[in-house]
Amino acid sequence: MASLSLHHISTTPFVRRATPLNLWTRTQKPFSIRSQSAPVLSQDDLKRLAADKAVESVKSGMVLGLGTGSTAAFVVEKLGHLLSTGQLSNIIGIPTSKRTQEQAASLNIPLTTLDLHPHIDLAIDGADEVDPNLDLVKGRGGALLREKMVEAASSSFIVVADDSKLVSGLGGSGLAMPVEVVQFCWKYNLVRLEGLFKELGCEAKLRLAGDGSEKPYVTDNGNYIVDLYFKNPIKDGFAAGKEISAMEGVVEHGLFLGMATSVIIAGKTGVEVMTK
Repeated sequence: MASLSLHHISTTPFVRRATPLNLWTRTQKPFSIRSQSAPVLSQDDLKRLAADKAVESVKSGMVLGLGTGSTAAFVVEKLGHLLSTGQLSNIIGIPTSKRTQEQAASLNIPLTTLDLHPHIDLAIDGADEVDPNLDLVKGRGGALLREKMVEAASSSFIVVADDSKLVSGLGGSGLAMPVEVVQFCWKYNLVRLEGLFKELGCEAKLRLAGDGSEKPYVTDNGNYIVDLYFKNPIKDGFAAGKEISAMEGVVEHGLFLGMATSVIIAGKTGVEVMTK
């Protein structure tokens, strides 16, 4: 996997701690950025720290994949500021959702598409879960298909997240692992997906629009999302992803495996850059 020219990256292996609140430590002291002014950082503060660290890897002239979600929004905001102040130039972005496209356009970030720029220098995006292998669950914001297309086309993929996203195994947070499905016979696939992971105590639910109605959530691609909730972590992410993808009517799943070049995690004591 390609390495990034991030400063102070340590590639020493991770050692699992006993405490579940901090899943990783290193055999050497990790690089960190400590807050000098705020002893207690909010989750948004942590996301912004991770985003700012990731943007340090952006150079003028790059084609960038622009992620979706609350942490990725801080990345886009920072890029807009650096462009407006002349600290970066000749940047062009490929957004992974309509809302990222709207945010980037409002900040005067030039935009393009994969059709016109099939090679991306760097993608930066958030994650919903990060395991010790740097495999990910993504897509709770509903943009998993476009995120995966853009990030798969990128030479480097930096993930930014706060430490609440760390899990010992994918699905371990008990929150949604999304699967994008076509609208046609969505319930048929919901039942099949739930049955596929029956031994993991999986419950499948159709994602709703969240506007107080019972209308299904519809992705930017015109599809539905079936959210899978696991009582136990997925044992083999690659096998699970292969079985999900083999189902007719499944468009994409939220397991992003072997894709992250590095993960920037912001915690209460600072920012750590994790690489394989």
